[in-house]
Formats: sequence, structure tokens, C-alpha cells
Amino acid sequence: MQEPIVVTGLGAVSPLGAGVATNWKRLLAGQSGIRQNTRFDTQGWKCTIAGLVPSRAEDPEGFDPEAAMDAKDLRRTDLFIHYAMAAAQEALDQAGWHPENFEERARTATIVGTGVGGVPAITGAAETVKTLGVRRLSPFVVPSFLPNLAAGQVSIRFGFHGPAGAPVTACAASAQAIGDALRMIRTGEVDIALCGGTEGCVDPVAIGGFTAAKALSFNFNDEPQRASRPFDIDHDGFVLSEGAAMLVIERVSHAQRRGARPLAVLSGYGTTTDAHHVTAGWPDGREAARAMQMALAMAGVGAEAIDYVNAHATSTPVGDAAELAALENIFASSGKRTPVGSTKSATGHMLGAAGAIEAVFSVLALQNQILPPSLNIETPMPEAKAFDLLSDGARPARVDHVLSNAFGFGGVNAALVFSRYG
Repeated sequence: MQEPIVVTGLGAVSPLGAGVATNWKRLLAGQSGIRQNTRFDTQGWKCTIAGLVPSRAEDPEGFDPEAAMDAKDLRRTDLFIHYAMAAAQEALDQAGWHPENFEERARTATIVGTGVGGVPAITGAAETVKTLGVRRLSPFVVPSFLPNLAAGQVSIRFGFHGPAGAPVTACAASAQAIGDALRMIRTGEVDIALCGGTEGCVDPVAIGGFTAAKALSFNFNDEPQRASRPFDIDHDGFVLSEGAAMLVIERVSHAQRRGARPLAVLSGYGTTTDAHHVTAGWPDGREAARAMQMALAMAGVGAEAIDYVNAHATSTPVGDAAELAALENIFASSGKRTPVGSTKSATGHMLGAAGAIEAVFSVLALQNQILPPSLNIETPMPEAKAFDLLSDGARPARVDHVLSNAFGFGGVNAALVFSRYG
């Protein structure tokens, strides 16, 4: 029997604010992080909203980049690295993992996924070449945007010499990062891992590209907080968001030896590929369902044991319908109306960081025995009738096992199961 792998640290930066406590408090209160996009001039744009991480100047519980990195490093790196560093610091501090000797550092993995890396740095560099010439490019421009440099910068900052990885599997990236870290610990390659995801791509190219793909919401530009509405019949696309989330995971014996407090068990992981279409999954959700089944099998539980599903549900009509079909496949014989929600209704879609922030919320649901609400479900999709959509606010409940899903362009499906510790 495999030794349990436990979560001992959490970190988060999202449109709801900086820090896990702030995110959880605002999520339970039904607050939304979606607002008008002030990152650039959106006059004349079809989509004018986004999930922006609030600054400390805007919000006393907002993000302070200088608390994460010094001014010189901030100038040399893009936003996705800033967010990753802040979330990593918080998770490591909670876990109490600041190893001093080389052996411990060599047995620590750093796995940080991202959907697109430093797009703002890339587009900024292209503009510099166009307007000022190639000789005006900074020597730090390439390291500022490479997708693996979030993991790279974090490992340098904290001195972790174990494997470093950066799944770049679109919106499944950070769920796969957590799964990759789980595998490394299970095989004995490392003892402990910092894992999660980060994204900082609210810029004209990303907004324009997703608009061209007809993926973004634009019917609620005048009411941004109503725009992200997974499983509601009036959903019209996702809200592009940014931020980062990190988990520290380790074998329970490793945690116990060093006196760390387990927060939850990471009990299951499954991943599959649709091999069907670049941007759309199978309408019947067949491969998404298989990923969930694999995660349940690793966890050693049946569908009836799942007390909460934090769905991928981005608020796109096609994606929401396919996930509901997959969930129906898994839960039809469970004998209960399984609670299903989507915390993206509050955060928007953080792309490569989505799986990690939802993993954080899943752990908090287990810790606090509370199911977080899903916002903006005013008229549920008919396909959701078999599920309890958590549209009536946060709810105390017995929560022993949580399933968290993440699906990405290219047909990547990832599912995680978290279980109550003790």
C-alpha cells in the first residue's frame, strides 16, 4: 500500500486578492474578482473585462510585488514570475520548509505549470524591435518570458536542487504539475515538492486572440461580476484572469518527522488526452471522464464517496456541456445529487494557474468542512439537473473527498482527488 502524500502548505494570488486567507474569505462571501480591464485601453474592444489581481494600492489585501521580489529582479522578469514567487513564499512558509542542507534541497522538486508564460514580455519585446530597433532589447528579455522560468526563478530563490518542471498544457498545466509532483514522490525521486501554476497574460494579444476564437464573455461588459457564470444558460464565454497558486506536498512520514501539519491528502490523479480537436473536447466527455475515473481509482474511492466536485467549468457553452456529460458518466450510479461547483465564477479563468487555485480551494473545503458557492447560476443548464450546483451560497457540509478537474486546449484532461486528513 502506498504511503499517503499530504498537502502541508498553500499559497495563492488571484483576482480575489493576495494570500490564501483573503482568497478563501472573499470566495465564501460570494465576492467576484472580475472587473473592467484597466491593464490597457479597451475602447472599441468587444471584451472589456478581466480578472485582474488587485494591487496593494487598490486594495489593502492586494498584491505587493516588492514583498515577493526585489526591485531589480522585478524589472528583469514578467508578471507570471512575480505571482509565482509570492504564492511559493506563502506555501513554503506555511509548510515550514526552508531546508538548510544540500541533501534536503536536492530532494525537493519545483514543478510550476503555466499556459502561456510571459506573453506581455514577448509582445513588449516585439514592440521594442518594431519602434526602437533590435539593439534596444534587454539581455533579460528571453529569461523574462520563458515558461519554465517561473519554476527556475523559484528554485534559485529557495535553493531547491531537485527536479524542476513546467508543464505547458494550457488550462490543465497546474493540475498536471501537481500530478507530476505526486508521481515523483511516489517513485522515490524526491521527498517533497512545491507545485502549482502561474499566469500573467491579460494583455492585448491574449484578449484579442481569445476574442477572435469566440471564447471570451462580452455580454456582461457593463456588469463584470455577472460575466463568469458556469453552468448557467446565459453563459457566453470565459473571463480571462491572472494569478498563481502553489501547494507543498510530501509523504506523511516526512511531514511527521519534521513536525509539519498535514492539511489534506492528495489521494488521486488521472490524466488523458482527447485526440479529438484542438480547442474542444469530446461532446460526451469520454476522455475527461476517464481521467476522473483514473483519479478515483488511485484514491481508492468510488464516485459515491465524492462530496464536492470543483469543476473545470469555464463558462463556455460547449465546454460546460461536455464536462456535465463526463460528470454524468461518472456519477449517474452514485445514488445522490453530488454537489458540483466552479470557483471560476468568482476568479474567472486563470488558464495555466486554474487547476492549482482550484486545488487550493478544494483543500480548504476539506479543512473547513464548507462547500464554496458558485456565483451567477440563475437559470441552470438542463444538463445539470442531476447535480447540486451550489448556487445558494457557501454551505457547511461533511466533506471527506473532493474531485477537482482541469482541461486544456490540445485535448488535455487532468483530475485530482483530495481527501480529508485524519
